[in-house]
Formats: sequence, C-alpha cells, structure tokens
Amino acid sequence: MKLFKKLLFPLLAVMMVFTACSKKDNDGPSSTSHKVVFKAFGSSDVQISSAVYGYDTELTSVSSLSGTTWTSPEVNVPAGALMAQAVVTATGTSAASSLKVEVWVDGVKKDEASSTGTALVAHPAANLR
Repeated sequence: MKLFKKLLFPLLAVMMVFTACSKKDNDGPSSTSHKVVFKAFGSSDVQISSAVYGYDTELTSVSSLSGTTWTSPEVNVPAGALMAQAVVTATGTSAASSLKVEVWVDGVKKDEASSTGTALVAHPAANLR
C-alpha cells in the first residue's frame, strides 16, 4: 500500500497538469475571477490521506490528512483560468468503502467524482470558461 501511495500521488499530479492544459479550439478563458472550494466526504470507515487541488497548473499538495472529511481553503482563481480540479486519495476497510469529492465554484457545486473500494481516488474537474 505504501508503494501504491508513492507511485499514485506523483502520477495523479502529472495527470492533472495535462488535463488542465488540454483545450478545445472554441473554448476561451474565463473573463471573470472565481472563488473555488474542494470538499471530500468518505464513508465512516474511510481515512482521507492526501489531496492535490487548484486551477490550471497552480496546484497545491497536502499530505498526512486524516479523517472522513476534508475541505480546502477557498482558492481565489483569477480571470483567464480554464479549469479547477482536485485529486483526493483515501483508504477504506472494505469493498463498500466510498469517497466523494466535489468542486464548488462561486458557491455552486459544479462537479463531483466518487470512488469505492479499499484504495480510493476521486478526481472532479470544473470548467471555468
């Protein structure tokens, strides 16, 4: 499980950078700034362990988390940003363990992702255009 965490965390961070950099030809940057919050909720048998969150390539990593819930500090996203996203990892005790991660933009839930099992990873992403 330790090897899983050591390999998964950097891989997910790289994946987020490539996802944030992808862009369709007809999509433009946001013309306004946004306030973004990321929220994670695990079932009672889940321990949240780490998170990478932010916008575009401006990412913050936190590790050594514990507990069944986590909320990021409010992120002030400048105009011109394309995407807000998070990757949260957790460990569950059974196949029924669950994790849900949400992206809130300006007080509105824009996306959510979930995972079940003993090795949990959820990656929601909200388009800011």
